[in-house]
Amino acid sequence: MRTLTLPRDATIYIAGHRGLAGSALWRGLEARGFSSLVGVPSAEADLRDRQAARRVIEDVRPDVIFLAAARVGGIAANIAAPTDFLSENLQIQANVMDAAAAKGVPKLVFLGSSCIYPRLAPQPLREEYLMTGPLEPTNEAYAVAKIAGIMHVKAVRQQYGLKWISVMPSNLYGPGDNFHPQKSHVVPGMIRRFHEAKVNGVEEVAVWGTGRARRELLFADDFADGTLHALEHFDGSDFINVGSGEDISIADLAALVARVVGYDGTLSQDLSKPDGMPQKLLDTSRMQELGWTSSTSLEQGLRQTYEWFLSEVAAHE
Repeated sequence: MRTLTLPRDATIYIAGHRGLAGSALWRGLEARGFSSLVGVPSAEADLRDRQAARRVIEDVRPDVIFLAAARVGGIAANIAAPTDFLSENLQIQANVMDAAAAKGVPKLVFLGSSCIYPRLAPQPLREEYLMTGPLEPTNEAYAVAKIAGIMHVKAVRQQYGLKWISVMPSNLYGPGDNFHPQKSHVVPGMIRRFHEAKVNGVEEVAVWGTGRARRELLFADDFADGTLHALEHFDGSDFINVGSGEDISIADLAALVARVVGYDGTLSQDLSKPDGMPQKLLDTSRMQELGWTSSTSLEQGLRQTYEWFLSEVAAHE
């Protein structure tokens, strides 16, 4: 096992520091005593702009970069704007990595997504299953961009000798998530709809698809903890999965979220909507071998997420 000990005054740039993953990384780093964390809002530096990304890297001069900036969204958003998901994520990744490689930034952690795996790959999903079959059509463009990011890290390691790594999280949720009515992922989407149904006295809420699709969900702060563990203990030109190791059907997830929110109406299926990938469960044996497992139960994480939604989203609408 390789152990990397970063000085607590190392300059760490978190690209996408206000997003779900980025904000969780910020909290995790602060809790570990890191004192030189840098985040640049997109209004000040649009990382889709090559020159803006270059200026950020030159100004910050980071020792470590966490590349968490990305255009993200659920099934509906991916179906509606595949060009945007492909193009914008490719731009962000290439701009930041090219600028970082040119400056010789010694450590970069690229955040991918479990959607990189083939739609019908064996479960649980092992790292070696990458590019062994067709992708899930509903988020194919986003997945291709993330695969390109993995290959970019691998190429930089080969060409420049920089010890960059890639981590692949399962579906993340938690404080700081996007609760947009049309653009959110499954957990924040359910929380918002069930909360609004409870407040407005709606007797029935339809859940997308058959309810049989299964998803592995990882609390964002657990993901941050696992990613920081990978930074310290993993060094490879491939990538490593970071997940909870457990999955749940969409139907059971909906029932659990409804209970957490306190919605006691009827849940039905909207069969006109797609299920997406039938199952996404990561094989996390490599992380376990490095000494890490997640620690937050799904119900505990959902309750913390709902509390955050009530205080930070619902209270201001």
